Parts: sequence; structure tokens; C-alpha cells
Amino acid sequence: MNILKKWYDLPDKIRFLLVGGFNAAFSYIIFAIAIHFIGQEHYQICVALQWIISSVFSFVNQKIFVFCTKGHWISEYIKCCSTWAVSYACNALILEFIVRFISKNVYIGQFFSILLASIVTYILFKYFAFKRYDCPKRKGMV
Repeated sequence: MNILKKWYDLPDKIRFLLVGGFNAAFSYIIFAIAIHFIGQEHYQICVALQWIISSVFSFVNQKIFVFCTKGHWISEYIKCCSTWAVSYACNALILEFIVRFISKNVYIGQFFSILLASIVTYILFKYFAFKRYDCPKRKGMV
């Protein structure tokens, strides 16, 4: 069986979790590297750097491997940036809450922040940024 067919036979939520997990790991590594070089006291700057660097990487992965849309690269990227702005705000607020009130450990705080912000991101991606969903399985192309 074709590996792409197997991939697109998976429900979009599963593809989002797998691709999103990969993207989140990539983002977390960027955050950890930024913390290492910039310092824990500047964790909000590190979150901003993480967001900027990982946005293009994540966009391409979501567009191709999760929502399978064709064309519309610029308009979809702008919508994704809007989605990520909301996601970033959620991430930053959750991280701030965790660091101030639950745990002073920014690594643990960011781990949980990414998980919670991912739920918001999936919903906004599916119904806003990539609403022109074109996966082969859906269209009977695979």
C-alpha cells in the first residue's frame, strides 16, 4: 500500500497531532536554545523568537501534510499568521500564569503552554486558515 495513501487515510486530527507534535518539538528546541543563549529571565523574548522561527516550518508542514490545500500560499500564510498570533498570545499568557503561580520552571511551563495552545491552533487552522481542505482521501484522489 502506498505510504501517502496510508498517511491521508488517517483522520486530520491524527495527522495534526503527529505533524503538530513534530512542529512542537522543533519549536520547543528553538525555545530551549534561545533560553540557553539569552537567559531564563528573558523567557518572553525566547517565546517570540521561537514563534518567528518556527512559523514558516510549521506552515509548510500543516499545509502539505495535514490540510493538503493547493495554491493560496500567501493568503493562507497570512491567515496562519493571524492564527499563530492568537496561539502566541495564548502561549505567552499560559506560560506567564504557570511561571508566576504554579512553577518557576520555564521549561515545564512552556511544555504545558504549547500543549494547550495547540488545541486553539488546530481549531483555527481547520476552520479559518485552511478551510479549503483538499486532502486526496476527501476528494477520492488517492
